[in-house]
Amino acid sequence: MTDSTSRPIKRALVSVYHKDGIEVLAEAFKKAGTAVVSTGSTAKKLQELGVDVTPVEKVTGFPESLDGRVKTLDPHVHAGILADMTNPEHVAQLKELGIEPFDMVVVNLYPFADTVRSGANEADTIEKIDIGGPSMVRGAAKNSATVAVITDKNDYALAAERVENGEGFTLAERRYLAAKAFAHTASYDATIIEWARTAWPKPDTLKDLQTEESAAAEKDAELFPQTYTRTWDKSTVLRYGENSHQEAALYLDPLSSGDFAHAELLHGKPMSYNNYVDADSAWRSCWDFAPRIAVAVVKHSNPCGLAIGDTVAEAHRKAHACDPMSAYGGVIAANATVSLEMAQAVKHIFTEVIVAPDYEPEALELLKTKKNLRILRVPTKPVLDQSIRQIDGGLLVQTTDRIDAPGDDPANWQLVSGEAADAATLKDLEFAWKAIRSVKSNAILIAHDEATVGVGMGQVNRVDSAKLAVERANTLADGANRTKGSVAASDAFFPFADGFQILADAGVTAVVQPGGSIRDEEVIEAAKKAGVTMYLTGTRHFFH
Repeated sequence: MTDSTSRPIKRALVSVYHKDGIEVLAEAFKKAGTAVVSTGSTAKKLQELGVDVTPVEKVTGFPESLDGRVKTLDPHVHAGILADMTNPEHVAQLKELGIEPFDMVVVNLYPFADTVRSGANEADTIEKIDIGGPSMVRGAAKNSATVAVITDKNDYALAAERVENGEGFTLAERRYLAAKAFAHTASYDATIIEWARTAWPKPDTLKDLQTEESAAAEKDAELFPQTYTRTWDKSTVLRYGENSHQEAALYLDPLSSGDFAHAELLHGKPMSYNNYVDADSAWRSCWDFAPRIAVAVVKHSNPCGLAIGDTVAEAHRKAHACDPMSAYGGVIAANATVSLEMAQAVKHIFTEVIVAPDYEPEALELLKTKKNLRILRVPTKPVLDQSIRQIDGGLLVQTTDRIDAPGDDPANWQLVSGEAADAATLKDLEFAWKAIRSVKSNAILIAHDEATVGVGMGQVNRVDSAKLAVERANTLADGANRTKGSVAASDAFFPFADGFQILADAGVTAVVQPGGSIRDEEVIEAAKKAGVTMYLTGTRHFFH
């Protein structure tokens, strides 16, 4: 194992906030007689474990100060870390200065993300922005020519072995550990950046100095910073990705908790990649209707049923009735506590995942009798403000599509054909318009009684989407004609009248669509001729 680049670890600097696992290093230090310099509570812990420790203040000749803000920020520490011992000039300078070099630096950082998630106030959060720790880590990583840096507790056992057997690490190994260390500090800084972006926005006193042009540029910079710096922490390696030959993992936002990615698995097998994708889609879909009670049934990221109900059981019954065939093997999401009545209906349906804010005790007990059902509890509604999509060589970033544009408010809709909708019809139109947000483009959705009855999704032209919506409405309902007297929504304008005509011929009485086509008048004339009420929203909801 030892080669010409290996360097025995004769002197180590140890400063860790999280001390779990440090016992294995302590035992190695004792056996090897390693000289150990340490700080504060770390020194105390190592001394309790029987290690002969030199407190850092003995090295620096300066006491810990400013409530612990200054401990290691001293040339006696950093020169010992940064001296390249393969460089004769560095070796000579250390001797002149009376400074001893370090062979290994073991550091982990203040728990900044944990502090933010705990709801701590600003002052306490600021105190968990580590300064000395990242400085030591970066210094040791820069000087990997002669220093080994350990930031991952999973490397403690390896480090202990190399300390005890006197081999140390080879240059290639030190470089590898340095790369891990740089990733560690980069992630730490990215977490602070993300917190500060929200906690410390640009104050109005500076905005007052802006021109209209610079204000617009500043708004763009706030939404889309010059460098997109974010970090996520690996949570779970999944069995496989979208397909069995793909590998996959779940990463979590270190500053958040209680959201969908942190869902509590109450029962069932671990979530798969596809489970996460579909369940997240369903979760967002049902919350588009809050504060009304809503249930979404989703398959392959598309709703095969969405409905509002006076009770969660009623909402589920209506959503399931839209497309019982596609609901088989699907995902169910509710934005209200799942009741025993709903659980009794779900029990007889093969379902991959159910997700809700909570479950009645009896409902949970019953659902747990379904061996393969994954039961998730998510206490908070979706709050994602950006969506990110990777393309080859880059990222596409956009604000999250929500039902919050001016055109999403029925009060702003423009009536262009037929009589104004009565209250019941307008409720269905509003429901259909909110529901269309969740359907992959091109999307046509038919609704009645605040529930989907036919969904046409993901087609490459709007005519096929309209045909599919009508077909699914009328072939999945035991011969009933569910399009007659219903309403419909289109996620984008009708480029020609033909797609609309399919809906009108099927008996749809009212349609809501964005408008904006160069042939709007042709479509509006077709609606007038068919006696169909039509509203234009001026807003679209493409979903690719």
